[in-house]
Formats: sequence, structure tokens, C-alpha cells
Amino acid sequence: MIVIGLTGSMAMGKSTTAAMFRARGMPVHDSDNAVHRLYRGAAVAPIEAAFPGVTKDGEVDRKKLGATLAGDIAQLKRLEAIVHPLVREETLRFAQKASDDRARAILLDIPLLFETRAEAWMDCVVVVSAPAEIQRQRVLARRGMSEALFDKLVARQVPDADKRRRAHFVIDTAHGFAAAEREVGAILKAVASMS
Repeated sequence: MIVIGLTGSMAMGKSTTAAMFRARGMPVHDSDNAVHRLYRGAAVAPIEAAFPGVTKDGEVDRKKLGATLAGDIAQLKRLEAIVHPLVREETLRFAQKASDDRARAILLDIPLLFETRAEAWMDCVVVVSAPAEIQRQRVLARRGMSEALFDKLVARQVPDADKRRRAHFVIDTAHGFAAAEREVGAILKAVASMS
């Protein structure tokens, strides 16, 4: 089974691209959705133990957690040490089920793929990208986003140019949905020849 990693910086169109793969029958695991599930399940107790007062009604309250972390890198790393292994376990269960179902390939949508060194267990990596000015426009159009917050978030991620350099395939979303769909089709053909 071919394991494809999908990543990209914020507002590059990664979720839309993942949906394109899913629409073509590719089993897709979304790490962000896994985190949301964990914040209502297995991650609640360890996060509450590490950051008392950030849960409410049996769930992690993301606003309280964000306020507690308040940009503190050490605290963020502490949170990641709890959450990342749980996401990895869920991802492995997904991959095992796909293998049991005889899937020829799966797509793992992992926003922090390079940051967590997950590329080591991928057969190939697809990076979704767009020019920096388009990314900035897309992010700043979001409610509650500011230039300062945007700059802070971007600084915590592997730069887009590095992601592009390390990718096997790059999908440039600056040219619209139809162009991205064509690139997805081309990648699927290339992946089919790998198996």
C-alpha cells in the first residue's frame, strides 16, 4: 500500500485538495479532525492533568487552552508531546484498516508533516502551495486574524519554499480548482505506477 503524505502551510488549500483526492476514491485521514476527536476523548484527561482548568463538560475548551498556552513555545511543546502520539496511534489504526480493506494507496493529511518528521514513513509527499501574497490575503480574510497573528503562526511552520523543495509533488492552488484537479489526477497516475 502506498502512503502519501499531504501537507501545506495555512490557507494554501490543503483541505480542498484532500477533498479532491477523497472524491476520486482515495482513503484520506485528516489529522486536524483527529485532534478535534481527541479533544473530546482520549486527550482530555492528560491535557487537563498538564494544564488544569482547560476542559469543560468532558472536552478540551480550545479557547481556554489557547489562553493558557498564550504563545509559550515550551507549553506548546508540552501539549504536542501529549497530542502527537495520540494522533499517530489513530493514524496507524486508519492505515491498518485501509490495508485490511486492500486499499492500494492512502492519503494522510498532516499539517505539521515536516515539523513532526512524519515524512520518514511516507512513500511520497504532496505539498499544497500558493504564492506568499495569496496566502497572506487568504489568511487575513479570516475572522479574528491580524497581521501580527499571521506572522507569528507562519514563523512556527517550516517555510513554504522548504516544503516545496522537500516534496515529491507540488500542487499550486493559485491557478484555481480546475488546475488543482488536473494536478491531483496527474499525481494519482504517478502513484499508480509506483505500486
